[in-house]
Amino acid sequence: MRLPQIRALDAVWLIFLAALAGLGLPKQEHSLYEWLVLLALGAVQIAETRLDVATDRSLAMFSIGAKAVLCYWLVVETGGIESSYYLIFLLPIVSAASLFEAGGALLATLACSGLYLSFLLFVDFERYYLMPEGVDELSVRVIFFFVSAILVNRLATDNRRKTESLAKAYRDLKEAQAEVRRSERLAALGQLSAGLAHEIRNPLGVISASAELLDKHVSQENDVAREVAGFIRTEVNRSNLLVSRFLDFARPSQLQRGMHDLNDVVGRALSQLPESSDNGAVEVSKELGTLPEFSFDSTLIESAIVNLLVNAQEAMPSGGRLGIRTRRLDSIAEIVVSDTGCGIANEQMENIFNPFFTTKPRGVGLGLAMVSKFIDSHGGKITVTSSAEKGSAFRVTLPMGVRP
Repeated sequence: MRLPQIRALDAVWLIFLAALAGLGLPKQEHSLYEWLVLLALGAVQIAETRLDVATDRSLAMFSIGAKAVLCYWLVVETGGIESSYYLIFLLPIVSAASLFEAGGALLATLACSGLYLSFLLFVDFERYYLMPEGVDELSVRVIFFFVSAILVNRLATDNRRKTESLAKAYRDLKEAQAEVRRSERLAALGQLSAGLAHEIRNPLGVISASAELLDKHVSQENDVAREVAGFIRTEVNRSNLLVSRFLDFARPSQLQRGMHDLNDVVGRALSQLPESSDNGAVEVSKELGTLPEFSFDSTLIESAIVNLLVNAQEAMPSGGRLGIRTRRLDSIAEIVVSDTGCGIANEQMENIFNPFFTTKPRGVGLGLAMVSKFIDSHGGKITVTSSAEKGSAFRVTLPMGVRP
């Protein structure tokens, strides 16, 4: 059986509690409960460092409550209102101040102050008189609790904000690195596609001409030869179309900017959406916000939206809901195309915009790559969020401040 490893922070707590227990040894009236409570406080504090109290609010409240009760018990056993252990209430106060917002920290401090001052209820004021100096001392102690809570809460809040800022910067950096890698792959594969397309197109022309010549010279009675010649021409035309798409992908996008209404472009793209299959009806919903005309290439953006709509429809072979939304975000125009389809696997998310990556049996893998290229050429950005069996949402942003 492997024993749990004692960490440096755990050792610090053990030394701290041992020192407190050691200071209590010379006392004439020393309670065994004093050691037990200190031991329990150490156990709770060490357990807190091993549990995820920073994100689990219920667990944090339980831990702070347990420490407050133990602190109260310790003060009870060591003199009540006159106990020199009153500062032990800083344990739950500092914990609350570091884990909660200002309101939660002040509430916990108020509760601990109330626990400490509650010992006044057990004082026999017929035999003892509370001097003004004593009132001042109690006030200073309580104020010290609140000052400590406010200071720790401020430091913890600043630290949380810096941590969140660093986490956001890290996420942005990872996204930027992914975009750089994608751009590098697009450039390399674009050059490769252009070279291959030119090399393939020449023999395709020879094959097509040979098929036409064969069709002209075979007899009318030779149905097999004529049918084979037809197959050859059909496949050559399909291959030639594919080569043309490769060339379009490899060729730099020449933007034909003009002042256009994005909602009109969305409407034209929706009109090109093919009818849904017989397997299930696709319900299309649109929510078009108010957008001013701005400069973009309407042909390329329309093609990008059509590709996103078709992909969304194909992701729902059994039917579902397809949505498209536009809105303005300051100087940015946003387009969101969502579906309730099968979603995208996590391991595929980074590759979906790469050329020639596809999960469709007869797909080429250039649709989303072309969409990404068109959006990038406008200085825009495309991102995707997806959940298995719940669907995907593609978000496109386009800057509206570019002049034609």
